[in-house]
Amino acid sequence: MIFHSYIGMTKLNIDIDENTLLGMLSELVALDSSFPPGSSYPEMATLLERMTASLGGTHSRVEVPETLWKVPGTHGLRTNLIVRPDLAPEGSPEVTIYFHVDTAPVGDGWNRPAFQMTCEDNRVYARGAADMKGAIAAALAGLEALRSAGHTFAFQPVLAFCTDEEGGVYPGIRYLAEQNLVSDIIINLNGSATPRIWAGSFGSLDLSFEFEGKAAHSGRPELGINAIEQALPVLHALTTLKTQVETRTSAMPPPPTATEPLHALLNITAIHGGDKGSALPGTCRVVINRRYAPEENVVTVRSEIQTCVEAAAKNSDLVGWTVSEIGHLPPVENTQGVMSPRWTAAMSAGYEVPLDEFVAFGSTTSSDFGWIQKAGGRHREIMLGGLSRPDRNVHAADEFTTKEDLLGLARSIALFFSADFD
Repeated sequence: MIFHSYIGMTKLNIDIDENTLLGMLSELVALDSSFPPGSSYPEMATLLERMTASLGGTHSRVEVPETLWKVPGTHGLRTNLIVRPDLAPEGSPEVTIYFHVDTAPVGDGWNRPAFQMTCEDNRVYARGAADMKGAIAAALAGLEALRSAGHTFAFQPVLAFCTDEEGGVYPGIRYLAEQNLVSDIIINLNGSATPRIWAGSFGSLDLSFEFEGKAAHSGRPELGINAIEQALPVLHALTTLKTQVETRTSAMPPPPTATEPLHALLNITAIHGGDKGSALPGTCRVVINRRYAPEENVVTVRSEIQTCVEAAAKNSDLVGWTVSEIGHLPPVENTQGVMSPRWTAAMSAGYEVPLDEFVAFGSTTSSDFGWIQKAGGRHREIMLGGLSRPDRNVHAADEFTTKEDLLGLARSIALFFSADFD
């Protein structure tokens, strides 16, 4: 597909090869990189090394030490890949393009194969099609189109393919930032295809509570302590706390379609206990997710939940309980900088959406880029783009993107990096 973009008096002819783009996406989604467990990162790095070989430059694998990321349910090397293509003139400013290579688990309810790309008219279905393997394929197609057309690159792209965005305690981009391996200008493609300027995001805290009872035969319940039943007062207390938490609002601008301010959230997201009808469960595990606003303090947030659980557990027959933090993403704030207008203009032209439709807003969804802002005490300019839209079933069955959005993102990347885009 040939895309003609007029910016001022400049005309750019960029040929995005749709078949090549879809071919890369087909290979990416066929490799199961679900988190948990996140066990296929080395295989994904090998695939990406092959896909980026035509761009030249260097490939570096960076592994997060196991002592930092290891939590129950995860296994395998945490292999991040940094690709520095040989594209821009020497001395050009670096711009990191961020991707995460893991996906949410498949889950139930699919009408199409999750790990096989299915094209139906304009739609492209697969786990990771929108979040965010489609963005990987689109960005690589955009860079290759610019290179093969002989355009001069205004910036040196640095491709960061990262681990454990979908959960865990130590996402790969955090480790790369702490090792000073991330540029000060970053394009985060784990975002939306809608006309949005990133105004930040909430923090996300995952706490796992293990409640201990005493296993016994269900025909002799007096000999045991049913951990699930005894956890009910705790669940009731947490739902009461939920109503209090969700009255707390943030000054972060909400999406233009919102009818109320962004507010804090608390949800019980998982319960595990027991395995058959003839036995009382001796343990019950409950996972809590708390979305907290930038105005809140995570220490206070964590303490409030633990205090609630402790008080409620006293009204039960539980033998005891423990808590562990299994995931944390800090809030993201103040992401904009001098390059942001260029990226917004590139998306406007790439997606063929009028520039005045782009609006700055935040969200209660979270990002591992909160760790980037904490690393090194430096201000990093972060621009957001991607393929997600509200109807794309991200993290749900039959996740999809569209060929139109894939090509739009590829064009946006090509335009941003072209020295002729002004």
